[in-house]
This record gives sequence, C-alpha cells and structure tokens, in this order.
Amino acid sequence: MAVPIACTRFSDNYDLKEELGKGAFSVVRRCVQKSSGLEFAAKIINTKKLSARDFQKLEREARICRKLQHANIVRLHDSIQEENFHYLVFDLVTGGELFEDIVAREFYSEADASHCIQQILESVNHCHQNGVVHRDLKPENLLLASKAKGAAVKLADFGLAIEVSGEQQAWFGFAGTPGYLSPEVLKKEPYGKPVDIWACGVILYILLVGYPPFWDEDQHRLYAQIKAGAYDYPSPEWDTVTPEAKNLINQMLTVNPGKRITAADALKHPWICQRERVASVVHRQETVDCLKKFNARRKLKGAILTTMLATRNFSSRSIIVKKGDGSQVKESTDSSTTLEDDDIKEDKKGGVDRSSTVIAKEPEGPGTPPQSPRGAGPNSGSPPSSSVAVAVKGPLNLGQALLQSVQGRDLAQRDVEKWVESAIKRQMLPCRSADESVAYHRLQSSDGEEIRIVCPDKPFSQLSTNSQMSARRQEIIKMTEQLIEAINTGDFEAYTKICDPHLTAFEPEAMGNLVEGMDFHKFYFDNVLGKNCKAVNTTILNPHVHLLGEDAACIAYVRLTQYMDKHGQAHTHQSEESRVWHKRDSKWQNVHFHRSGGNGGAAFGFSSHK
Repeated sequence: MAVPIACTRFSDNYDLKEELGKGAFSVVRRCVQKSSGLEFAAKIINTKKLSARDFQKLEREARICRKLQHANIVRLHDSIQEENFHYLVFDLVTGGELFEDIVAREFYSEADASHCIQQILESVNHCHQNGVVHRDLKPENLLLASKAKGAAVKLADFGLAIEVSGEQQAWFGFAGTPGYLSPEVLKKEPYGKPVDIWACGVILYILLVGYPPFWDEDQHRLYAQIKAGAYDYPSPEWDTVTPEAKNLINQMLTVNPGKRITAADALKHPWICQRERVASVVHRQETVDCLKKFNARRKLKGAILTTMLATRNFSSRSIIVKKGDGSQVKESTDSSTTLEDDDIKEDKKGGVDRSSTVIAKEPEGPGTPPQSPRGAGPNSGSPPSSSVAVAVKGPLNLGQALLQSVQGRDLAQRDVEKWVESAIKRQMLPCRSADESVAYHRLQSSDGEEIRIVCPDKPFSQLSTNSQMSARRQEIIKMTEQLIEAINTGDFEAYTKICDPHLTAFEPEAMGNLVEGMDFHKFYFDNVLGKNCKAVNTTILNPHVHLLGEDAACIAYVRLTQYMDKHGQAHTHQSEESRVWHKRDSKWQNVHFHRSGGNGGAAFGFSSHK
C-alpha cells in the first residue's frame, strides 16, 4: 500500500540544520525533533523532479523501511509528504563507513571480521524474515551508528530493495553493483533472497584480505568469473586465515542459489557463533594496508563516475543488452556504481553503439542550472591534441582536481580508470608555466595524454599549498620510519645522523626523567640492541602529522614491535610515541621524543631478554 500522507507539515515537527549529503533529486540534512530534541537525518526529495516510476520507487522504499525495525538497520522514523517535497526521517548515523573505520583501527583481526559480518548477517536475516531483499549490499551501504568504539554496524540505502513472498524466486530486473552481483542475476534467471547472501560472501572475502574475490577491468571477464564462481585463496595472505572462515565463504559463494547458505544458518556457523574458540585474533596489518588501497580506489572511482553521470555527458564502455521484452539492461564497467535495468533510456535514434554508449540525458527539473561542458582558461587557446587544459578556481586536492578534469568531457571509462590508477600511485605535481604567470596541476595517463588543471585566478604558492603539505607529512612519516629502522638494526651511526645531538627525551628507561644528548641512548645501542633479538619487525599505526610552519613538525603514532628473543620466543610490544622534528640546512632532525607504554628495562620499545 502507499505511504500514508501525514496531516502535518515537516516544519511543524522538525527544525532543519546543516546539509549532510546531496543527490541528483534529494538532499540529506540534520534535523531536530521539536518535541523531544532528538537528532535525525532528513532525506528531502524534490518530487517535482520525479517521474511516475521514480515516485513508485520512493513509495516502495518508504514502505519497506517502515517495516524494518532492527538494531543493525538504519531506521525510518517518519515519512511526510508535502506538495513538492517528500521527507524521510532516518536515524542520524555519524560513524561513517565500516570499511573506513577498519583502516583507522589500531588492531584488526579475523575475529573482528567475524563480528562485522555477524552484524551484517543479522540485518540481512531480519530483512529476509520480513520478505525484503536488499539487492545492493556493498561497503558504501554499511555504516556505523557513531564514532564510539564498538558502535553497531547499520545497513542503509533500501532504494533498490524489493518485497518477496516467502522463498519466491522471480525475475525482478537487473539491479545491484557489478562486483557484488550474483550469478543468477547475471544469467537473467529468477532470483530472491540468496542474492544478498552472495554479496555477503564477497564482503566477507574483502573483510579478511582487503581485496575482492572477483576482479577484472573487462566487464565480460568479470561477469564470467562470477557466473563460474571462479575465485581462490592465494598465498600468502590466505595462509593465515582459518579453514572455518574459508568454509563460510564457500557456502556463501555457492553458484547454485538453492544450495547457498541462508542468513539464519550462516549465523549458526561456528566461525560466527563460536568466534572466541574458532576465529584467529592475530592482527592482520596486510589486510588493513590492502583495504586502504581498496577504499581509495572505490572512493575516487565512485566520485568521478558520479560526477560524470551528474553531467549526463560522457561516453562509457557500458554495454546495453536488449532483453526479451525489448527493455534494456545497463552493464557498467565500473565495479562500485549501482545499476538498475530502467536507469538507461532508449537511444533516440533507436540504435545502440556497443563500444561507446552515451547515457541518455534525462530532462532537467525546473530551476536546474545548465551544465557547462568545459571551462577554458583566459587566452588559453586550443590545447594540442595530446594535452587537455581545464580551468578551475582555488587550491585543489587530488580528488577535486580529477573530478573537475573529467567533468563534461567525452571520455572512455577505460581512460578514466587509467587516470585513477595513475593518480592513486602518485600525487599530481603542481607546476608553473614558462612565464610563471599560470599555475597548474599535471596528471599524465598511462597512454601518454596529459591533463593540466589550470588555476589562473590564484598564485602558484596558494595552488600548491595542499600538495606541499601532503608531501611534507609523507616526508615526516618516512623519516620516522628510517629512525625506527636504525633502532631495529642497532645502527647507532645512522641514528645519530637523523637525531639532533642535543636530543631530549622522556621514555620509560629514563625513570620519568628528561634526558638530553646521545650518551643515554648509546648505552642501549652498545649493550642491548641487536644482541638480544634475532629479528625485529615494526609497524607504525595511525600516524598523525602536525605541521608547525615550514621547518617544524610533530608526529604521533602507535608503534607495534614484533621480535624474537635469543631463546627463539616471539614477543609483541606496543608503545605510544610522539616525535618533534626540526628542519636545519634542508635536513629533518628529531629534536625531542616521548614514549609511553614501555616496560622498565625496555630499550626503544622492546624488552631485552638475557
């Protein structure tokens, strides 16, 4: 049934606050309920811009959200329809994405992954018990209730969700996100609740190693992998994952949906319900490192492609497949963009170019400003064919520059992906023109085309500020790593080159006293370091760099040290450190440090064993 129309206006019950997010036809703002003072998130949809089909989807989403009441699902509290706007009032979820939180943690283990997927399965099980299939389970839709440690995982975005009766299997249309689509959807076969379990299997795989089970830049090869269930557990990253975890993944990523495990049974799996006994509790730093790259890639690609879709003016290597009923199905080559079979309209000429399909431009709503195809700098003239100039204003970070460089251009998605990969591997370089009157960022794609993002309205120094600050932070982290490496190897000569001769320090070995100079530290290099440990491995967690002007900086981090003592016993030690760096004669030197968390007699963060 349709969502009931409230008899009161939204403004009678709520005060609107700042904007939290924005979409093509909606905006999300924080709001406060007048009667209780409680905070919520209001999704405000401009219904004037919606087609009849879009309005049906909105009613379906509200209807589905109303009947889902679970601790691991973002709850819909209110739905108010007015003449030109529809208001959906949800939980205010402030913890950000689950995957972003994981990479910021100081410790992450297989048991933590088990707890994450348990909460996701709890939400999916509640959906399935209420006859709801989400159809778009992916990292972007897994949020945290707050920034507090141990905050609940919340499943969000039911825009593609459908209602089913019991274990009904039917063709509900092509919908989802490429890397998380199930084989039955790709085969255009009847489907139902098992599609959510397949997506959970993909998510669990990523939670354990930081990369997806199915991946290929070519869309057809990616879909072929998924249809065949062609994934594996490569060494060495999977060697440390317990057999029970792999067993659960195998049951989730079963190609035959009839044999795929259900959400209820997955919650009874030993790796979930007996995690204290079964799941490993060893820190998985390699997973965190891979997950950082995975997050960066999907975020940047998602932002760029969202911008391209918003401008409605780009070529993609998408394929439009004619279905038997004459409708079309979009198969985007991007693995993080949500698809639905009615997202693409018929080409006006009736023909479909399968190598470069232009996404049809939908009618703009009233008051929508026209999109500028591309800015051009003053007196820029026509750039050579191998170089593209894009005029922008203000200092740019990497993501902003890329977004503005592709906006409104006729680009093959393959080229965008190459630029994204290149940009992730290296920061764009701020450059000057020959006469130093124009500053710009430069990015070169792997096939040789250069993009220049020009900023004629700002001096070079202002444009490059962000890039220079980022570079300095990376330099401080690198110097800190070199210093710790000198400690680990017992190289006092290298240590003295990095440290100021009058280095001051607070550390457990100094018994609470401030020590100055190198003699105190030299004792440990001469008598402890390198003599009592067979092997040392150090991991720096959560480094935070504060730049104090051009020539000074402070870094704070957690140092996790693993080592083998002379008896062959493995040990792990954690300490919290902060170091002050000063640049003299173009060289950074450590002038002060403070370390806590060490034991009495520990040298530079790990104990000696005699």
